Amino acid sequence: MIVHPIPPVYNEYSTLLILGSFPSVKSREENFFYGHKKNRFWKVVSWVFDSEEPETVEEKKAFLLEKRIALWDVIASCDIEGSSDSSIKNVIPNDISVILDSSKIKRIFVNGKAAEKYYNKYIMPCVGIKAICLPSTSPANAAWSLQELICAWMIIKE
Repeated sequence: MIVHPIPPVYNEYSTLLILGSFPSVKSREENFFYGHKKNRFWKVVSWVFDSEEPETVEEKKAFLLEKRIALWDVIASCDIEGSSDSSIKNVIPNDISVILDSSKIKRIFVNGKAAEKYYNKYIMPCVGIKAICLPSTSPANAAWSLQELICAWMIIKE
């Protein structure tokens, strides 16, 4: 059983919440979200908001808070082989009410099908808010080009 090591990023001004499934091995090593150099999350969100791509953990946190984005994952702990979402078993979900109760979240997005699956199974019944599924920014989602991802992710800015 691996426990999620990264605390959520949000503040009282956050208006949208983006949830991944569970941090990759690389993200767990770096102790921050989307730490794998080939994951396109930071590239995509910086394009969407017409901003310079943040590099350091501090720059990434500042970017999220400035854009009023809360960021976390659906899963608090699970059994997982490497970074493979398809190997996830024995899920314990995160309690996102921590974020919902102390911010101004209006919309919830999930980054990819695995996040959507676990959100719908464990979190949606508790919070009653439907999440919008965005195509995964993971390098495993090679079917989507960077440009296609940016176009699909533009919805977070609306």
